Amino acid sequence: MKRKIIIEIISSLLILLFLYASVSKWLSFKTFIGEMNNQPFPNWMTPFLVWSIPFIEVLIAVGLIFEKTRVQSLYASFFLMLAFTIYTVVILLHAFKYIPCSCGGVIRKLTWPQHLFFNLFFVGISLLGIILKKREPVPAVEV
Repeated sequence: MKRKIIIEIISSLLILLFLYASVSKWLSFKTFIGEMNNQPFPNWMTPFLVWSIPFIEVLIAVGLIFEKTRVQSLYASFFLMLAFTIYTVVILLHAFKYIPCSCGGVIRKLTWPQHLFFNLFFVGISLLGIILKKREPVPAVEV
């Protein structure tokens, strides 16, 4: 029972994170596009990134709601947050000259070291959710 509650808390935190991040990007869409154009990626990638990142965040959040898709969504959360974390580490290593934060809402107020710890927290809880879900007893199938 305790495991199920922890998984629900983890899923809820990830749902809140991804819905908040995606909605705040869409609410400031022009700013988000401008910030994505200032990233160290070629500008031809901007249309793909500005539509796919918020969409993927919503898709993961919706997947976390349902028991049937929760494990896949926890994996997706883990890999997306891991990608953001690796990107943050590269920024902290000064691999790029100027990097605007394309995060939405209050998350953009974080410093890069704070971003790193923020991201690591969500990588960690995603991984914990995966581990806890894998250890759940499989319900008996009626014949």
